[in-house]
Amino acid sequence: MNAREDEFTSATGGGPAGTADAGERNLAPATRSPHAPASPQPAMGRSRPHESARAQVAGAATYVDDIPEVKGTLHAAPILSTVAHGRLRGVDTRASEAMPGVRGVLLARDIPGDPILATFVHDEPIFAIEEVRHVGQVIGLVVADTVMEARRAARQVKLDIEPLPAVLDVRQAHGAQSYVLPPVVVRRGEPEQALASAKHRLSGQLEVGGQEHFYLEGQVAYALPLEQNQWWIHSSTQHPGEVQHWVAHALGLENNAITVECRRMGGGFGGKETQAGHMAVWAALAARKLRCPVKLRLDRDDDFMVTGKRHPFAYDWDAGFDDHGRLTALKVTMLANCGFSADLSGPVADRAIFHTDNAYYLSDVEIASYRCRTNTQSHTAFRGFGGPQGVILIEAILGDIARHLGRDPLDVRKANLYGVGERDITHYQMKVEDNILDPLISQLERDCGYRRRRLEIAAWNAKSPVIKRGLAITPVKFGISFTATFFNQAGALVHVFTDGSVQVNHGGTEMGQGLHTKVMQVVADELGVPFERVRCTPTETGKVPNASATAASSGTDLNGRAAQFAARNVRDNLAAFVSGLDGCGAGAVVFRAGQVISPKSTRSFDEVVKAAYANRIQLWSDGFYRTPKIHYDKVTLTGRPFFYFAYGAACSEVAIDTLTGESRLLKVDILHDVGASLNPAIDIGQIEGGFIQGVGWLTTEQLVWNDKGALSTHAPSTYKIPATGDVPEHFRIALWHEGNREDNVGGSKAVGEPPFMLAISAWEALRDAVAQARGDGQAPLVAPATAENVLHALMST
Repeated sequence: MNAREDEFTSATGGGPAGTADAGERNLAPATRSPHAPASPQPAMGRSRPHESARAQVAGAATYVDDIPEVKGTLHAAPILSTVAHGRLRGVDTRASEAMPGVRGVLLARDIPGDPILATFVHDEPIFAIEEVRHVGQVIGLVVADTVMEARRAARQVKLDIEPLPAVLDVRQAHGAQSYVLPPVVVRRGEPEQALASAKHRLSGQLEVGGQEHFYLEGQVAYALPLEQNQWWIHSSTQHPGEVQHWVAHALGLENNAITVECRRMGGGFGGKETQAGHMAVWAALAARKLRCPVKLRLDRDDDFMVTGKRHPFAYDWDAGFDDHGRLTALKVTMLANCGFSADLSGPVADRAIFHTDNAYYLSDVEIASYRCRTNTQSHTAFRGFGGPQGVILIEAILGDIARHLGRDPLDVRKANLYGVGERDITHYQMKVEDNILDPLISQLERDCGYRRRRLEIAAWNAKSPVIKRGLAITPVKFGISFTATFFNQAGALVHVFTDGSVQVNHGGTEMGQGLHTKVMQVVADELGVPFERVRCTPTETGKVPNASATAASSGTDLNGRAAQFAARNVRDNLAAFVSGLDGCGAGAVVFRAGQVISPKSTRSFDEVVKAAYANRIQLWSDGFYRTPKIHYDKVTLTGRPFFYFAYGAACSEVAIDTLTGESRLLKVDILHDVGASLNPAIDIGQIEGGFIQGVGWLTTEQLVWNDKGALSTHAPSTYKIPATGDVPEHFRIALWHEGNREDNVGGSKAVGEPPFMLAISAWEALRDAVAQARGDGQAPLVAPATAENVLHALMST
């Protein structure tokens, strides 16, 4: 180890574990074995294992590709465009069809229904028809006896494509007014006048890259023909109802002919909200043409090339502020790189507008959002759904303002926080009623020793010529609800069987986030039975129809409450039955710890269920929930789009090597608001995972398209997601002590997406280190902060 390497190791806390703060994490306590006697304590509020954890560890949890294949199943592989933009003049499949095992080829002419996908904007062809619009666009399928035979044959299809000019840069698209949707402008006050009269004024640009979902289980679907032109689709999807609709639309059938099932996904992160539907449509079309079951599973390279990513954004901004760094005016132009079609770009860009304020009051503001069309993959939902692209901008602006004024960035952030009275209304006219920002941030500031550490880092940087450290605290205020108001509804079924066991089915999907576990906890407590008596069955359109996507962090909020209502209906039926037996009011009957207790008797739950069945009492019910209070005008983007806000704050400390650009995340302290946690172990896991995934977006995960429009970073060899070595030893997580002030299930708050944006603290800490290394108060760092980009920021003028 040379001297500089030794200095970096010392600066970054490398060396043996077991030092004072190595490995200190506020993890949930160990949970009881499911083979132990059932606990009489409530199920909610306790750390319990994920309902599939043991099966997953043992390799016994079934994913779509694990389902035993029906005899005669064939396999499909996509034929991909090799040109970013061009006229499709011909497809020669003769060589492909002559290869061993090939059973057929599908092109646009083989679609019996609408050749355009059933998206809201209706702008994306199922297969390319006369034009290709990105490298990797699917032109058709080859179907063969085996996966490898199909993939080899697909690569032998000869394409005749006449190249056309391609738009590959978002600023180029904006200049050409190439948009997938019309621009949207949200405005409050008079920002031009406020800018002109501001005590201080600063402007700038920012570039933030996209992100590959990199789910462990890739995109996959398995289509099985049933009798009488009905279809069963196994899909790794966050939105079975949409898959059902898309498949029916493509086959020219009604929705009732299609049943979609999803037991679990090996990760989704938004990548399977809409784009899982493509796989299902393609597999179903192949199955229809060849009249046999067809499975389509993309390999990792094709998955990268075919599917969309997190939207890259470019920004121009102009800010006015006072001597304390408090914003008095702000004008922002947002350029969202949407790819070749709209997909979910409209609502993603809308949410970026909604979250441009993050935790801060904006008095006179204008945000202009342009949804730009480029010749790349059609970008789609990703954890945070545009929120991170809004939050990072305002955090970057406040960081620049603080350096411009020579003030501590945390002080500038605290000066801009939402307050009360005139400073509690967002720029989209929603009142912030549950504001805990100041006490939460102040508690984290004290707990992590922020002020002391800033002095220590300044002293370190003064004597360290190569390794520089940085520190930042950033908050998050994240709105919880679908911005498309009609998605904020859910249904569920609860069945109580005659032996007292319970089965629940709901419209949400399980992608590893613990949704089924939490719903089972809610149902167990509503019926007063041990958690172990409840099972969750696969999500299926034939049970709960028209379900919304499992997205927007609202899976438990919606489906948990719907399941709670369904269980309550069964419980009320049983209570009425017992009240008739004992001559008491139904309200006096209590369900607890597997017992049904009235003022006159105590019976086991199982005993009551058997007696109720014998007396023809309904032991199953449905439940339905619609989120209250929400409304907004989708034209002006004003109103109350969110039921409540989830809050949090993170303190990150980093080090950079000024000679190589290498960086390391040293310490992370998080205080996050999940309300009254339904399952602390799962919630802490979501905070950990969301934060580290956010760190990947902002530090290592760089998507690179070459000048021909081909994605160069399309495999783990060229695209780096965070690994265990990127997780700091000092990684402390604490949960805010207060329950949800809104009437949400169990007093909880959503946890899936908000922690992702806490990772912006790591990026701001890197900018702090860059500025201290430069010595001029400038931090021209783009995201992701790869070693190359850090070096560029250090050397740029």
